[in-house]
Amino acid sequence: MAEVVSSELIDGVYIITPEVFDDDRGFFVETYRREWIPKGSREMLQANRGDRQAGCVVGLHYHLHQADYWYVPFGTVRVVLHDLRVGSPTEGGTIETNLDGVDHRGLFIPPGVAHGFASLTDATITYLVDSYYNSSDELGVAWDDPEIDADWGVASPILSKRDANNPLLENIEDHLRPSYGLRN
Repeated sequence: MAEVVSSELIDGVYIITPEVFDDDRGFFVETYRREWIPKGSREMLQANRGDRQAGCVVGLHYHLHQADYWYVPFGTVRVVLHDLRVGSPTEGGTIETNLDGVDHRGLFIPPGVAHGFASLTDATITYLVDSYYNSSDELGVAWDDPEIDADWGVASPILSKRDANNPLLENIEDHLRPSYGLRN
């Protein structure tokens, strides 16, 4: 039976630790179950996989309408989450946690929570999303924003052009700031 823990630092974020069954042949683990996701959340519709070399930073990204579920089967990533939702009881809260192919923890990220990761090793990340790609719902905030002050665990990050050019939090226009509890 998996342990599902609600974060005290960011409302709506859940960390899931599944049961791992292992023997001399290897191991078996359930990486996702619908029942682990909060009631009222939409069904996950799409699965994605990203392979990243050590030192890469992806993010910070956020969506006004999309939720994500992350799992790392190989390697280790440092996940950074930041609550951007105006009116959230945890607005401005930040979480830094590692996901890896050893503990097999999963992470549910609700809309409006900025999310990113740094590959501490070569790593594979899989993520489920509850809506199909929508370019107008692909938003970002600077990975190195001093207001967020995240510890990514890498000294010289490798960034995409998009992530290198994301705006500081203070420069995000009001209509692009997510509201707590608002979702279409």
